[in-house]
Amino acid sequence: MKGKILLTGGAGYIGAVLLKKLLHCGYKVKVFDNLLFGEVSIKPYINKIGITKKDIRKISKNDLININTVIHQAGLSNDPMAEFDPKANFEINTLGTIRLAKLCKEFGIKRFTFASSASIYNRGILKRTRVQKEDGIVKPKAPYSVSKYKAETELLKMADANFAPIIFRQGTVYGYSPRMRYDLVVNTMLKTALDKGKIYVFCGGVQWRPLVDVEDVATAHIKAIEIPEKKLTGQIVNLFYDNYRVLEVAHKVKAVVERETKKTIKIIVDHSPKKDRSYRISNTKVEKLLRWRPKISIETSVKNMLKQIKFNKMEDFSNPRYYNINWIKQVGRKL
Repeated sequence: MKGKILLTGGAGYIGAVLLKKLLHCGYKVKVFDNLLFGEVSIKPYINKIGITKKDIRKISKNDLININTVIHQAGLSNDPMAEFDPKANFEINTLGTIRLAKLCKEFGIKRFTFASSASIYNRGILKRTRVQKEDGIVKPKAPYSVSKYKAETELLKMADANFAPIIFRQGTVYGYSPRMRYDLVVNTMLKTALDKGKIYVFCGGVQWRPLVDVEDVATAHIKAIEIPEKKLTGQIVNLFYDNYRVLEVAHKVKAVVERETKKTIKIIVDHSPKKDRSYRISNTKVEKLLRWRPKISIETSVKNMLKQIKFNKMEDFSNPRYYNINWIKQVGRKL
């Protein structure tokens, strides 16, 4: 029997895609979101879902009535947002997650997926980059990755026969969403290729990134709530399509854009030394646990984004709505 799911961050970049998939699968869904970017991304589903407009730091018992599964996507989602307000970052990403998990355990809600980040593995661009697994030692330093790691640690402490969290360390996400973002590496490259006819690559493009399409992220969370709980309790799982050097990504985006638009795109490579993230991770565990692995390549995703961006009239690339930190500054809203 399909249960009722609480989808936190359900109006966000990943959440909006997840919501559509969940409804297609026949689930009843309640979206919990502060609606910082409004309801536009979930407007087609307003009459099919419940919506609670609320900050995750203020979630209460009443918000969990009749819920039997939680997919937790809410939170500040990148380094610029975390550095803009480190205090709010910790309160939302760490304390908000802990508060939610404790309430779930109190209510007997076993199923719980958490959107963590592969940036936890970052070793820095000057370090030798080895492939890292979920059971390895990590030492995150940036406010964003630290906040995610601390939340992970507390979730694992709570895991038992009555509470079965699964933690997805998600790679940098790419792809189309109704709550579109152009501040993610693949999406940014596509945006500048269309807007400027150029793709900019820093640090020589030698840095490694694990990348994954937003549709695959959504699919993984749904698969995680559908397999036996005993396989999932207290598991950390890397979630990504493949590891790429950034310069390699630029060439993939360039090739698709040139083929689909017949325009010439120039890659501008800056070799100046800068601080940047670099890490490679293993994807063997996700295949073992879920009997599935992400399937959507950069090329397939970029081709789809080209179509959706044009169809949905998202070519106003300077609009702050597409950039998390720019939108926060534009609306002047306190986190």
